[in-house]
Amino acid sequence: MRKGFFRRKVDTVLGVDINDTGIRLIELGRSASGYSVQSYATQALPAHAVVDGTMLDLEGIGQALHQAFSRLRTSARQAAIAVAGPSVIVRVIDMDAGLTDEEMTWMIQMEADQYIPYPLDEVALDFQVRGPSAQDPARVEVLLAACLKEQVEAREAVLALAGLVPRVVDVEGFALERACRQDFASFTLGLRVDGAQWAVDARVMGVACGLALRSFAG
Repeated sequence: MRKGFFRRKVDTVLGVDINDTGIRLIELGRSASGYSVQSYATQALPAHAVVDGTMLDLEGIGQALHQAFSRLRTSARQAAIAVAGPSVIVRVIDMDAGLTDEEMTWMIQMEADQYIPYPLDEVALDFQVRGPSAQDPARVEVLLAACLKEQVEAREAVLALAGLVPRVVDVEGFALERACRQDFASFTLGLRVDGAQWAVDARVMGVACGLALRSFAG
């Protein structure tokens, strides 16, 4: 049931942002001087392939992603992708401090109907303890993220169609928040990146960058 929306450090991954208008794909690196854009690509999608975050044309999206990926000229295959749309639920709940992950999972399952308007067997979810509750020091704030499994499975299928390996499934809002903490202007550019074009495209690469940054978290 847990899908790892909050899982920390992973191996190097490509950030794959698939939204209603197109695909943004990026490979980041990091050195002592900071982050670098190794390569990136954008690609238009067939009309109505994605609507309100729901993938309707998996084959068409997979082909478009494969086209974008082929332009990266990278050996990387693992990818981070985000869920988005009305089926994604994020809640902050209070729970007793000192509970193990297993105990929290059990309690969330028992009380799931309070937070998630879907049958539990149709949902992928994860949670992360944020810290002490502002209302009660004997409790902690827990950030809960949930999504319909079919949304996750559709993204995993699209990555597979493009020859990529799904390594991370994130929440779009979390990826964008992660990217907003970075100064894209400070990123160095790899030899495969056109500086003038990056200056134009960087403003729409936030989610993809936030996903690729999962490689370096923790």
